[in-house]
Parts: sequence; C-alpha cells; structure tokens
Amino acid sequence: MKQEINTILKELKPSGLRKFFDIANEMESVISLSIGEPDFQTPEHIKQAAIKAIENGKTFYSPSAGLMALRQSISHYLDRRFNLMYEPKTDIIVTVGASEGLDMAFRALLNPGDEVMIVQPSFVCYEPMVLMALAKPIILSTSPENKFKLTLDQLKANWTDKTKMLILPYPSNPTGAIMTYEDLLPIAEFLRDKDIIIISDEIYAELTYNEHGHASIAQFPYLKDKVVFVNGFSKSYAMTGWRIGYVAAHQSYIAAILKLHQYAVMCASMPSQIAAIEAMDHGDPDIQIMKKEYNSRRTYIVDRLNKMGLKCFEPEGAFYVFPDIRSTKLSSEEFCERLLYSQHVAVIPGNAFGDCGDGFIRISYSYSIKHITEALDRIERFVLELK
Repeated sequence: MKQEINTILKELKPSGLRKFFDIANEMESVISLSIGEPDFQTPEHIKQAAIKAIENGKTFYSPSAGLMALRQSISHYLDRRFNLMYEPKTDIIVTVGASEGLDMAFRALLNPGDEVMIVQPSFVCYEPMVLMALAKPIILSTSPENKFKLTLDQLKANWTDKTKMLILPYPSNPTGAIMTYEDLLPIAEFLRDKDIIIISDEIYAELTYNEHGHASIAQFPYLKDKVVFVNGFSKSYAMTGWRIGYVAAHQSYIAAILKLHQYAVMCASMPSQIAAIEAMDHGDPDIQIMKKEYNSRRTYIVDRLNKMGLKCFEPEGAFYVFPDIRSTKLSSEEFCERLLYSQHVAVIPGNAFGDCGDGFIRISYSYSIKHITEALDRIERFVLELK
C-alpha cells in the first residue's frame, strides 16, 4: 500500500504497561498488583440510578457538553470539596473519562512546536498525547529525594519563550506523590505573570492521606483562569468502566474543547451521566469508606517493602507505591520480568512512566489485603533469592 499510517503514531513506543499485562494474561497463577483500578464495586445507589435511567428510557444523546444537571452537580461538588467556583453552563464539560478530557485539551489548546512541560514519572499517556498534538514534550524529572515533587528550580531551568503548557499530575500515578499548598505556592508565584496553560490532572484528588487534604493549583485566584482542571469518577467512586469524566476551565478553553469534543465523540453516555449525578450528590460517604481502606493498605505495603529491603518513601496520595529496586542491581524491566517468571507476580517497571523511573517499580494497592499479602510474600521470596 502506498499510504502509511500516521508517521508520529508509527514512531510512538508501545505502552510499557502492556508488555507485562500481556505476559501475565498468558500465565497461570499470576497475582497482579499492576492495574490502577479500584477493587470495590461501584456503590449500589449509583448503580441503581443508572438502572432506573435505562428502565425509564434515558438512553439517548445528551447535549454535547453534558447534562446540565450533571454540570451543576460538578460545580457544587468542586465548591463543596475544594472551594473552586465554576459556572456550570460555560466552564464545565462532561467527557468520556478523564483521559478524553486530557486528549481534547491538548489537541484544542496546543499548536505545532509549542513546548509542554511534563513532570515525570507520570501517567503514561501525557507524552504520547502531546506528541500527537504536534507539540514538543519537555521532561521535568523528579526523584525520591524531593518526594517526587516539582520544584521551582526545575521550572525556571526549563522555561523558554516557547513554553505553552505545564502538566501537573498530582496526586501522582505512579509515585503517590502530592503537592501541598506550600509546595505549590512558589510555583504559583512564578507562573503568576507568565503566559501559560496549566493542565492539572486531579483524578486522585479525593485519595489524599495527609491531614490537610488535597491542594489544587486552581485554588490560587490569580492562576485559576490559566488552569484546565481535569477529573473524573473512575478512582473516587470505583466507576472505571462507566467512562465518565469532566473538565473545568475558563469558558474560552471550554469552548475550544467542546468544539473538538462535538466532532470526536458527540457526548458521554446518558446512563453514565445520570449515575455520575448520583455520585456527585450523595457519594461523599462512599469516598470516605474506600479512602479509609486504601490508607490501611498503604501503610501495610510500605512497611513490608521497607522491611524486605526495597526502600519506599511513604506516598501521600493515589493508590500506588513506587519502591526503589536499585539495590538489586537490576533494571526495572529486568526486575519485573524475573519476578513474573520466578514468583508469578505482576508489577509495572518504573521506566514505563518515564526514563527517570528506571530503578523503581510501581505497585498498586487497589487490591484486597489478602491479595496484597500473598503478592508481597512472593516478592520477599524473590528478593531473598537475589541475595
């Protein structure tokens, strides 16, 4: 054939997560700590809201921006939980998961050649999405010495006249790192007078374990109009398969995103939107139940990893730990592959989330404590074998 597929897509490396998923799926007796998906069922009242909607025939297209009732619920939620004010009619769009929100934002707001600062290690989709938008990724590598936080020095050192966007991925997948209000303050002050778009991916906002709770860069009044706030229902409400998310931002950004969203997907699923209204309006207790259980798993897994000699800083958000495996003298991929074949445990190599993640592995604790305990026992046997 004379015609080729998209040349940028051809050059993208396959997701580093998929290799281990595919191997594990072909093996028997594998225990996986690899997937970032809650093991909780979607709360019953949320499921029932969708069932009732289907039974009542609410299975048609919605307005492209999403049901007004859902946008109002999102607006009230953001005000109630994070003291953020967004106008439902103009400042909020409902998307097919947070991932679609990210993709639409990149494609709608970036021009070819724009530089996009990406904090890494981070969600595997940021860099490929930026490249597909014909922009240039600028990688800001973080480390456990700074608890995987972005620093002002990094921002200053990488700033150029082509800088268009900064992606803030906190709480972080894969590290579990967070940025407190005090951490964000010098970043915010630096960006105050800059011409910048800040993509703030806050999908794990509700899973923050420190006493002060989650802090958003959008909480700085002088930056709010520069922030594209991306969130969803997958992690907080155990609704991964419902594919429902949202973007909140200045109306000029939302108008651009909406135009692309209309052509790309039309609208999010109607039953999923109705379920999301129930989650927003009545789901706060569900969040607390799941958060309490995740926190218990978090402290257990960090303690076990440190005791077996895999140094692990204590994450304060999301449901991942990012232990340092450099003491084993293995690369991330070598460690994960040998662990998989030796003990039938699947975890993700840290370099899947950026080159600076090599020497680490990502372990998800979105699994039952019984599941986690058995996997850690096997990991401990593997570490002892290496010695």
